Parts: sequence; C-alpha cells; structure tokens
Amino acid sequence: MFGIDTWEFVLLVCLAAFLIGPERLPEYVAKLRGWVKQAREYAEGAKSQLKDEIGPEYADINWRQYDPRQYDPRKIVRQALFDEDDDAGEVPGEHDPVMDDMGSTWEPTRYDPDRPTPYDVDAT
Repeated sequence: MFGIDTWEFVLLVCLAAFLIGPERLPEYVAKLRGWVKQAREYAEGAKSQLKDEIGPEYADINWRQYDPRQYDPRKIVRQALFDEDDDAGEVPGEHDPVMDDMGSTWEPTRYDPDRPTPYDVDAT
C-alpha cells in the first residue's frame, strides 16, 4: 500500500491524531468514513452498471487475466522483439509484386543483443 509497511502506517496515524487533536479528531474520522462509504458506493455502482451492460457473459469473464501484477514488461518486450511470426499480415495466395522484386535484395534486420549498435552520424 503506497510502499508503507505496518509500522510506518501506525506512526502516520498516531502523528495525524496528535496534529489534529482530540477536539477535531471525531469530525475528521466522520469525514474519512463518509469518503470511504462514497468510494464503495461508486465501485458498487460501476460494478452493477458493468453487469447490466455485459449481461450474462459477465459470469464467464476471467478477471485474473487482467491483473496487472502478472505482467512482466521484460517478457512482453522480449516476445515482441523475437517473435518468429514474420508473415502474420500476409494473406495466403496473395503476392505483392514490389516485394517479389525486392525479395532477393532486401533482408530484414533482427535485433542481436550481442552485436553493438552501429554508429549513426545523422542521429547524433
């Protein structure tokens, strides 16, 4: 939770109680309770609206696959760079005459982490 462990949270709560003071503490606790209640109502309203819009397919949704904690950015980049599916956009049986002419002369470059990047005068 925001990179704060339990002891730091307890310390912040004690510090806030000390700074606010015993006279105003019940007022601020009531405000906090109202904010939490309102946030829950917003979340429940959004959830019920989603259920109404999607319909019966809502029960079939696998919510775990959308959990952002399971994504590894290094894995996603690695898959994008080293994907062997080069002809994904081609339609079988359809030939591009320009690519047929260039096919023998043009070779696509692949990323090689062991090879240094060539120096480009125009880029610097």
